Amino acid sequence: MPKWTDRFGGGHYIHLEPSNRAGFARMMQGNQFFREISENCWDSEVRKREYAELATQVQVVCTVPVMFNYDAPLGHAADIAAFLNDHMSDLVQADRLHYAGLATVPMQDTDAAILELERAKDIGHLGVQIGSNINGRNLSEDRFFPFFEACQRLGMAVMIHPWDVMGKEQMEKYWLPWLVGMPAETARAASSMIFGGVLERLPNLRVMFSHAGGSFLPTLGRLEHGFNCRPDLVAVDNNVNPRHYLGKFWIDSITHDTHLMEYVLKLQGASRICMGSDYPFPLGDLELGAYLLDMGLSEVQLGQLFSGAALEWLGVDEAYFAA
Repeated sequence: MPKWTDRFGGGHYIHLEPSNRAGFARMMQGNQFFREISENCWDSEVRKREYAELATQVQVVCTVPVMFNYDAPLGHAADIAAFLNDHMSDLVQADRLHYAGLATVPMQDTDAAILELERAKDIGHLGVQIGSNINGRNLSEDRFFPFFEACQRLGMAVMIHPWDVMGKEQMEKYWLPWLVGMPAETARAASSMIFGGVLERLPNLRVMFSHAGGSFLPTLGRLEHGFNCRPDLVAVDNNVNPRHYLGKFWIDSITHDTHLMEYVLKLQGASRICMGSDYPFPLGDLELGAYLLDMGLSEVQLGQLFSGAALEWLGVDEAYFAA
């Protein structure tokens, strides 16, 4: 990976530096240390071996959200997105038995994002990953609607991952941006897309909200009550009850909690819950839903959770991943 900060003559772009530990690298943001990562972040053979130990064939890969670069100059962000998308395309084309890719696009400019989305489709990506907000702007803003229209037109799945967490500066201690801020960010994205009418106007848009939808589903009763008691504040752009959209979007399975999984299964159904991992990072479900096997679920439900829901979200069938 190029050292983008040097190439562009400034900025705080991600690059990798050697670690003192074998098999690890230091992820740097400009000259600042961001995190240490293991070789399973970049070595496709290591990843396959680790997934095989969990009886899993296919990984859907995408970039780390810190590399969205939505706040960077457009040309820089577009160059990095193209580099990442080309790399993931090469990986997928060389080993479609084990990999599928989600592109990244420069969302700070909708026209540029659509151009890269179209190119990503042409080079084999099945979808795109975007952030829960774009430089503080909600995904319901009019400027982003043409992008979602393009995703529906192209049949590209959309994964929404929390990033640029609101209020981060006020809760740095105790890892609260990751533990509290990210679930709230995902709920922000889902709520804004529903209340803003994006899902109503684009019924064939295949959207998946990370981390089991964050705090959206656990607070749906409050959202619905607000919709009913203050429509003058809530239902200003879409007069459809938010509960109507259950089962019309996807979430992933990362609940870390059997009781919460039972709840989201009741709301969403197994056909709308994709097997999430957040692999290889520690907040993920690095056992890939092993606890689901002890929940007394039917074979049909398990089939949907472990593969069926994700295949439908991606818009492909099992034959797509045949050798």
